[in-house]
Amino acid sequence: MRIVSLTVAAVIAVGVAACTPAAGGDSPRNAQTHAATAGPRPPAPSASPSSSRPPAGPVIQVTGAPGGVKAKGAVLADAASGQVLWGRDPGTERPMASLTKVMTALLVLEGGNLGRETRVPKAAFDYAWKYGGETAALRPGDRLTVQQLLAALLLPSGADAAYTLADAYGPGLDAFVARMNATAARMGMTHTHFTSPDGLPYPTGTATYSTPSDLLTLGLAAMRYPVFRSIVDLRFYHLPKGHGHHQYWWDNTDGLIGSYRGAVGIKTGYTDTARHCLLFEAVRNGRALIGVVLGSPATGPAAGAQDAEKMLNWGFRLRLTG
Repeated sequence: MRIVSLTVAAVIAVGVAACTPAAGGDSPRNAQTHAATAGPRPPAPSASPSSSRPPAGPVIQVTGAPGGVKAKGAVLADAASGQVLWGRDPGTERPMASLTKVMTALLVLEGGNLGRETRVPKAAFDYAWKYGGETAALRPGDRLTVQQLLAALLLPSGADAAYTLADAYGPGLDAFVARMNATAARMGMTHTHFTSPDGLPYPTGTATYSTPSDLLTLGLAAMRYPVFRSIVDLRFYHLPKGHGHHQYWWDNTDGLIGSYRGAVGIKTGYTDTARHCLLFEAVRNGRALIGVVLGSPATGPAAGAQDAEKMLNWGFRLRLTG
C-alpha cells in the first residue's frame, strides 16, 4: 500500500487519526495497555493504517511558549488538525539516533504479513556488537513473528531487531536503506537521510539525520497504524518461551509511558552526537498532541522526556477558539 505523502504544511490540512484515551485519564490504564504477554488475547489490532480521520476541531489559540525546554530542535503540533503550536529550529537538520527505527517499522508495516515467522540471523548479533547498539538480546536461530520483532525494535530499541527486519524486508540492508530514503522522499521529508535501519552513528555521527518537522510527518504516518500504536503504548512486553524461540522480556525505553498521564508513545533515541531525542504523543480530554525533541542535553536518561513534558504541559493548557 502506498504511504500518503505528508509535509508539515499538508499535515495541517490532512490531519491524522488520534488515539482515544481510556475513560478516567487519571486512573491507571488497562493492564493490556501497560504490558503485553503472549498467549490468549483479544483480536489483534489492524496492521493497516486507519483510513478514517476525525474532523479538524477548533483552532488552538497559541499564547506564549513552553518554558525550560533545552532541546536544540523541537516541534509540537495538534495531532488531529496538524496545527503546529510551537517549534525551535524545526527545519534544521540534526542527527536523530534511534528515531530512525520508526521509519524501519513503517516500511515493515507497509510490507505487511506481520504473522510471518522470521529467523534471527547470527549477523544481527554481530552487527549490534560491532557498532555498540542497544539490543533486544535476540538469540541467533530463534524464530519470531514480524510483529514480535516490531516490539523488539520499538520497545528496547533493538539494533538486532532492526537488522533482522531490514534483512528480511529489503531484502538485505542496502536495499532496505534505499527504500527508507525513497519513502522519506515520497513523504516530503526532504531534509532526512538514512544510512542504517537503526540510527547508529556510522559512518559518522551525523550521517543519519532529519529535522523536527520531517520527524513530525513520520510520527503522524506511523501512528495511523493501530498495530504500531498498540506496541509503542506498552510499558513492557513479555514473550514466554515457545516453539522455536526463547523467553523474552522487553521494557519500553520511553520514560513518558506509565509516568506521564495520557502518553501513548512513540520512540526514544540517543547517541553521543545526537544526545537525547524523543518522538512523542499524548492524549488528554480528547486532544492529542504530537511532538519531537532533538538534542536534549545529556544530563540524564530522562532529559528528552523532561523536555517533552514541558512542551505537553504547555500545549494542553492552550485554549480552543471558536
